[in-house]
Amino acid sequence: MSINLLELADRLRTEADAYEYLEELRWAGQPFCPHCGSVREHYFLKPANGSSRKTTRGSSSERRVWKCAECRKQFTVLTGTIFHGTKIPVRKWLLVIFDMASCKNGMSAREIERKYDLATKTAWFMAHRIREAMKREPIAGLLTGRVVADETWYGGKPSNRHKSARKPRKQGHTDKTPIVSLISRETGEVRSEILGRTTATPVINGDNLREVLIKHVDPAETHLHTDAGMHYRKVASMFAAHTAVDHVIGEYVSGDVSTNQAENYFSQLKRSLDGTHHHVSVEHLPRYLAEFDFRRTTCKDTDGERMNRIISRTGSRRLTYREPTRG
Repeated sequence: MSINLLELADRLRTEADAYEYLEELRWAGQPFCPHCGSVREHYFLKPANGSSRKTTRGSSSERRVWKCAECRKQFTVLTGTIFHGTKIPVRKWLLVIFDMASCKNGMSAREIERKYDLATKTAWFMAHRIREAMKREPIAGLLTGRVVADETWYGGKPSNRHKSARKPRKQGHTDKTPIVSLISRETGEVRSEILGRTTATPVINGDNLREVLIKHVDPAETHLHTDAGMHYRKVASMFAAHTAVDHVIGEYVSGDVSTNQAENYFSQLKRSLDGTHHHVSVEHLPRYLAEFDFRRTTCKDTDGERMNRIISRTGSRRLTYREPTRG
């Protein structure tokens, strides 16, 4: 589906329009109960005045409520999703999702706050819930075929920190956060993870890489493309084939083998994290990686198609405020 921001705003003139549009995208004409999973002919509870109903606090709401024909419980298109319990109008949710799906560099919480007249914490939590929906499906299969693997370090230079916050170098590395990305040459899918999250000092080594590769790649069906790092040589025997390019001697492409796809991805990732968000803590970095993985994986989709993908993943991904804020 091809739709731009003006067309979307024109379609979402009222809150009722937003509910109907979200139902169309999530349910495609077949409502299903989030409580019991039933897809029978559920009952739409039409408001007494035909358009709105009174809330428990006496205010007016255009929320569209359904009743399950199986378990008899009431539900809406928001129940059990990232929108669950939200006080933000659905119209704003849909517009922010479209913005985050279409902005190549991402959207900061401060920008959402200014553009949609939201509180700072509300905008921040809203963005994290949308990133939660951008995570790949749990049932996603393993990568096969030609897979590019490369790693990078994320974080500021220790020399730029306050003297009290500087840490000594260990084995030639800083205490930056190591990230590895896997890119399928067949489908364009990107999967990124932080390495060594369970260790006191994050490092890149064969053991960390093996753990990530086994999690995301089918070794028997994969031709791994990497640079000439020693840590890749330790895991090379796992794969059907392994070819490396040696940057030390100025080799960046050998036939169809290169790590340029990963280097381009890291370039976009770091520019966006530094330029749009300015600072991202290690605790929240996995959700930002999921966001940029999603946008890069779906880069050939239209903005409308990318928005639909996000909304299709909103079910069963409820995120409470306690989860991203607990210390």
